[in-house]
Amino acid sequence: MLSVEVDNRSGVEVEETAAVELACRVLRGEGIEDGELGLAFVPPEEMRALKRDHLGIDEPTDVLSFPVDGREWLPPELPRVLGDVVICPQVVGDEWRAPLTHGVLHLLGFDHGAEMEAREAAYR
Repeated sequence: MLSVEVDNRSGVEVEETAAVELACRVLRGEGIEDGELGLAFVPPEEMRALKRDHLGIDEPTDVLSFPVDGREWLPPELPRVLGDVVICPQVVGDEWRAPLTHGVLHLLGFDHGAEMEAREAAYR
């Protein structure tokens, strides 16, 4: 079973139900039926700090991914913790679907390039 925990700290209203549905559709489409996903919506200053602290780039961005288990083999008794996708609604505006899909695919081990673009297009 997929479990998505949403934390909206952004200060703006977001379509949480639609975001959870999209994240689950991408995960299932990639063959992930069980796992825990964290989805956080944060303000620009928090996103800037995350990008600076984790990537060494001092600017806000649309989405960041923090993978944990991904597709790695796990003993059946352990829960799969996929990781966290962090989105800044003030940066993405109404176009949050593509960054969310991008972030979820990063959790599953996809890197930028043709394969990532093809996978993203499959979920539009």
